[in-house]
Amino acid sequence: MNRRLGAIAAACTLALAATSCAADTETTEVEGGAKVIKEGTLTVCTHLPYKPFQFPQGGETVGFDVDMMDLVAKKLDLEQEIFDTPFEGIQSGESLNTGKCDIAAAGMTITDERKRVIDFSDPYFDATQALLVKSDASYSSLEDLSGKTIGVQEGTTGEQYAKDNAPDDVEVRSFEDLALLCAAVKTGQIDAGINDNGVLYDYVKENPDTAVATEFDTGEQYGFAVKKDGNDGLLEVTNKVIADAKSDGTYDEIYKKWFGDAPAS
Repeated sequence: MNRRLGAIAAACTLALAATSCAADTETTEVEGGAKVIKEGTLTVCTHLPYKPFQFPQGGETVGFDVDMMDLVAKKLDLEQEIFDTPFEGIQSGESLNTGKCDIAAAGMTITDERKRVIDFSDPYFDATQALLVKSDASYSSLEDLSGKTIGVQEGTTGEQYAKDNAPDDVEVRSFEDLALLCAAVKTGQIDAGINDNGVLYDYVKENPDTAVATEFDTGEQYGFAVKKDGNDGLLEVTNKVIADAKSDGTYDEIYKKWFGDAPAS
């Protein structure tokens, strides 16, 4: 299935117009009452790169989330198209409200705060926070980083975890995306970084001069998201796809493809 990584015409270009643009967004209703902003297309918001969930490769966007969204698109007889946008706009609901996409798939943890502004699917992935360091570092906890600098990704649960749990004398520095955060650890710009365990373990496989020092048991789960009270049909189809994929083995196949092993039962 072709997944174009490029510009999708945006109806709203000014923040001041966001409310009116949300109201003016035209949609097409497809199977199951799902609504889409572009005929024949399931437009998916994400924030790149977040490997192995979604990242550019060979001129297209691939990853675990992309494969899961392909299943939803196929169920609706649509073609998936990806819209790359800052994560803050995804978690705040702005990207959905202003008609930039139909659904968000961005390795996004379900939280009560986010549920106030977007509607989540059933959980599709278990995650927790982890600590990325250089492989020769001696840090194994937040306490070990007293007086040091920790990097986080803007708008994430990892950022909030660091602010809530790091020692008072730790400097918490925010980065726009995962790639910048990991590069800062690798090059010694910062002493450690916090993000979800799945993406950090994937990073250290290709960067053996870094390591995951420890995990923090946060018990997080990812969900796909649609506009708040605005696309129940698409949410129902997505939940059905998740359930079917888990029951017929498709989910395990996708998981193995991107993580090497089947998920723990």
